Amino acid sequence: MNFNLESVSKDESLHLYRSILRPRLIEDKMLILLRQGRISKWFSGYGQEAISVGCALAMLDDEYILTMHRNLGVFTSRNIPLHKLFKQFQGKKDGFTKGRDRSFHFGSNEHHIVGMISHLGPQLGVADGIALADILQGNPKATMVFTGDGGASEGDFHEALNTAAVWQLPVLFILENNQWGLSTPSKEQFRCKQFIDKGIGYGMEAIQLDGNNILEVYTSIKKIAEDVRRNPRPILIECLSFRMRGHEEASGTKYYPEGIQDEWMKKDPVSTFEAALLKAGVLTPTMIEEIRTEIKAEINEGLRVADEEPAVSFNLQDELDDLYKSHQASENEPGEESENIRLIDAISQSLSQSMERFPQLVLMGQDIGEYGGVFKITDGFVAKFGKERVRNTPLCESAILGAGLGLSIKGMKAMVEMQFADFVSEGMTQICNNLAKIHYRWGQNADVVVRMPTGAGVAAGPFHSQSNEAWFTHTPGLKVVYPAFPFDAKGLLNAAIEDPNPVLFFEHKALYRSVYQDVPKNYYTLPIGKASLIREGADFSIITYGMGVHWSLQILKEHKEWNADVLDLRTLSPLDTEAILATALKTGRVLVLHEDIMTGGIGADIASFIQEKCFKSLDAPVMRLASLDLPIPFAPNLEKGFLANTYLEARIVELLQY
Repeated sequence: MNFNLESVSKDESLHLYRSILRPRLIEDKMLILLRQGRISKWFSGYGQEAISVGCALAMLDDEYILTMHRNLGVFTSRNIPLHKLFKQFQGKKDGFTKGRDRSFHFGSNEHHIVGMISHLGPQLGVADGIALADILQGNPKATMVFTGDGGASEGDFHEALNTAAVWQLPVLFILENNQWGLSTPSKEQFRCKQFIDKGIGYGMEAIQLDGNNILEVYTSIKKIAEDVRRNPRPILIECLSFRMRGHEEASGTKYYPEGIQDEWMKKDPVSTFEAALLKAGVLTPTMIEEIRTEIKAEINEGLRVADEEPAVSFNLQDELDDLYKSHQASENEPGEESENIRLIDAISQSLSQSMERFPQLVLMGQDIGEYGGVFKITDGFVAKFGKERVRNTPLCESAILGAGLGLSIKGMKAMVEMQFADFVSEGMTQICNNLAKIHYRWGQNADVVVRMPTGAGVAAGPFHSQSNEAWFTHTPGLKVVYPAFPFDAKGLLNAAIEDPNPVLFFEHKALYRSVYQDVPKNYYTLPIGKASLIREGADFSIITYGMGVHWSLQILKEHKEWNADVLDLRTLSPLDTEAILATALKTGRVLVLHEDIMTGGIGADIASFIQEKCFKSLDAPVMRLASLDLPIPFAPNLEKGFLANTYLEARIVELLQY
């Protein structure tokens, strides 16, 4: 292995040596602790330290690095206190995730690191968002993100690279090609000869490095990063290496061909660099022993401090408090001057006024630019706010949602429009595992609103009409809002954009242009989590939301003999349980109605809650009415038979006659 020691100073060489030795010695200790049962799991970076260390040291301290399993060297090179790191490994309260996540599944804004989640690919889109924020904020910075030869099989890899290329984002995509994805060799992961062959497909430069040569990694990445800061663009960098140990220790390496580890051990990045420095006279045996003794003492002291902290104890209030970033909603009252507008106009007004109020807000979505979106909600926005803040996106839902999180990490706000709510399935990992959990895990909020045009009644068939709000009410960490009227839509969307937590904002397509209401012209907010009692009566209660509100009002208009409360939930998570209990106790008869299908719908949770809390006060079982447990059919007559309102009259009669 050729180490060009003339490319760095003697001090740099020694710093690189200390930096690559530190994670190796930590790992040696961790493997002992694993056998002793003092840590529960370990993902080895043995043999790949030159990539992590060389890359991290080549970046500026305030540039973000997004890591993977085997990047211990990034964390140590960013000078994270070892006792804090060890507490994280041990699941202690003072670890970065307070015992809620393991190993390297955490981030630290102080150290400009964003850790991975187990799905391998989502951090790539987040890197796009961080780099986009730097562009928008005028910061000449680069962002670095790691993935592996296995992780690069994920769709997130394609989406993130494609988005970065289209938007010319300053992202260094570091692909650690260690030849294996758990037990699957590279030849079963991809057919191309090497990963740099993929660069041409994205219209980006691709560079291959010897990932075991720390000098080559460090000097090459440093030069590339400097260039990218001056001329922003993404670059794919393949670092060739080998994973000496198992995917994680429990999996072992029995699947490796005989002798392959011995061959790669000859290229070990620590011992080969040490030998080169010894030969050049930069190091002496005495110096090596002194450095090793010093680092081992640091490790032992860090472990001593970590071991002294007791095991984490469960505190319910602490757990609940960390689910969301604390937020005191602003009080912006509706003004007296109003105009009679449609639901779609109210949403457009909200977005426009929020863009004016929050210069750090960025809108992203397919066709939302000059075209104005498929529903024309953002028509004229490019002329008013510019293409930098009103961004047409590739068809890359996961990468764009991840980019929204990346913007949040840099203190910005994001609104991501799903062209249709149905298409959000392409981004479920980002929403349910990244946006929803990140604040609970390590305190980073996700200031992202996802707008969701939803609902049936427009004969659009099974892929443009489904009600999928219950997918997200089942996920802690998300707020779910679903207004039925223009007044509520504007005030709640404003509040959602203000809220620093992730909000799924559902908008019924059939209501866009069919419902009018007097809506204040000024910027105002309505509280998320508060239901609205829009009609009062004593005979029974209908608890509903979205199109169900309008179905309820229509049936009561047709049956003037029925005297009912109609509670419009407006927010599905968190639910207004006080309002639900109040109407149930008042009338003693409750129908929970929604357009979503019956099985797994939120109506089951509401009905169960009422039964538990109000059983002695009920005059009839809490009844539910929902659409049929079928995909939504296309033909109008079939769709009518599918929808819940077809059966509403009969269900109310059943409730009253019980």
